[in-house]
Parts: sequence; C-alpha cells; structure tokens
Amino acid sequence: MHDTIRNQLEQDGYVVLEDFLRPAECDELVEVALEFTKQVADANPKPIFSSVDPDQLQLKDAYFMESNDKISYFFEADAVSPNGELKVDPSISLNKVGHALHLLHPIFRCYTYSDRVKRVCRELGLNEPSVVQSMYIYKNPGVGGEVVPHQDSTYLYTEPIPPVGFWIALQDASISNGCLWIVRGSHKSGVHRRLLRNPDKESKQALIYDKPAPVYPQSSFTPVPVRRGTCILLHGNVVHKSAHNQSDSSRHAYTFHVIEKQGNVYSDDNWLQEGPNAPFLNVYTTPQIV
Repeated sequence: MHDTIRNQLEQDGYVVLEDFLRPAECDELVEVALEFTKQVADANPKPIFSSVDPDQLQLKDAYFMESNDKISYFFEADAVSPNGELKVDPSISLNKVGHALHLLHPIFRCYTYSDRVKRVCRELGLNEPSVVQSMYIYKNPGVGGEVVPHQDSTYLYTEPIPPVGFWIALQDASISNGCLWIVRGSHKSGVHRRLLRNPDKESKQALIYDKPAPVYPQSSFTPVPVRRGTCILLHGNVVHKSAHNQSDSSRHAYTFHVIEKQGNVYSDDNWLQEGPNAPFLNVYTTPQIV
C-alpha cells in the first residue's frame, strides 16, 4: 500500500481514496458547516471569494491576508448584491470557510490530525508532515462558483518537495454539481505561476501573480466524480479545476494542505505564513484534542 499510493501520486498527480470518511462522519462535518451559515447571515461587510476575478476582494483585503490563524467566512459573488445584501438564503451563501479550521475548531481538528491522515502521510514517505491551512468548500447549488484551472503550489510554494492536498468529498461530487477535473500527469511540468506578496507596499493589491494565467486545453482535463467520504490526494503541482454548480444539489468538501518540513523550504513570499497563533503543526505528533 505504501508504494501504491506514493507511486500513483508521482505518476498521475492524484490518488482517489474511497471510504476515507464514513457517511455519519461526513454528515457531522456538513452539520457544522451549516451552523456556520447561521452565524454569518447578518455579517457586514460580506467578504467575497472568487477565483475567476483576480481583482476580487480577497487579493487586497486584510480580512483574507489575516485569516491564517482564524476561522474566516467568504461569500459567493453571486450571493451578494452590490449593496452588500444577500440575494439568496444564508444557508447557500458561503463560498468557503478558512483557513485555521484544523487548529481552532475541535471537530475539524479531530479529523485533520486523525490516524487515517497520519497513515496516509506515512505511506507517502513524509518525515515531518505539517498542516498549513484548511478550508471548508460549499459549492452551493446555483451560486457555487467556478474554480479556474490552477496548481496548489501557485499559492503554497515549497521547494524542493511540493505540498499535498487532502480533498475530502462530504457529499457526492458529480459532473453536474462541480466535481474536480484534473490534468493527469501535469505535475511533472513544474510550477506554472505563483501568487506572491506584493513587494510594493504602496499598492492597493497585497498579492500579485508573477505571470499571466496559463491556458490549458479543455481536452486535457479528466472529470473525477466521487462518492461522499472519498479523499482525493492532490500533488501540489497537478492542474485541476471545478465548474460552476448549476445543479440543484450542493457539493460540500473539506480540504487541507500538508507540507514536508524536513529538508524543505516554505516560501516567505506565499500569502499564508506561519505565525505564533498559526503554527504549522506536525501531523504525527499533534493531538486531535487540545
């Protein structure tokens, strides 16, 4: 099993692990996420997250930049009117919650530092795997926005060993409701683009891309529909995306990223940085309960 998972990640850039979570465990996380939506219905302002528009709020707002050690809430662009009012029911208004669920929320912490995650990290041959961020992704019906083709290393650059993403479907992910599409083997072509902290402190944009967005042919993508409870491991350099959810069913997922700390460098140009309240904790030695 050790060689199977590691070899497949190195060969294809991703690995599908079915039944990573049981149905009841998925339901527990979904229930927590729906509670989040009740807490933020009257929030003002309502920070928007969009991967499609690089000028959206997240690239210049302190709320995003300072979310490394908090549980922060980001809304769908299609859910908020120009005057900041919700256009949809609060239960389907959020795009994501991040980026310190794994540290601060007891239930998400329990699953992130579980024996299952430890076992996978060992099978990948990681010596000091450390979690750097976590996100709950809603992908709500009708308003669940497109995630454009990207590599996780664009945002969480490490060298020489790329990060690994754990993407866990908490509801069935189908082509109609926005499952992942992946370019098999694309991780072998290096990092195509990076998002960097802007060295120009006078600029309104805290973050900038070092290159224009690459263009990937649609024919190179393979859809990866999965049942709830499935974990997709993503090599940091593999190109992947998901479409706008135009169905009537949501596609909730929990995702977090692990880096190798031993003999590896986490770039100080990355938007997210380790801090006293957001340490990159070792998966093997971190307790599930504080």
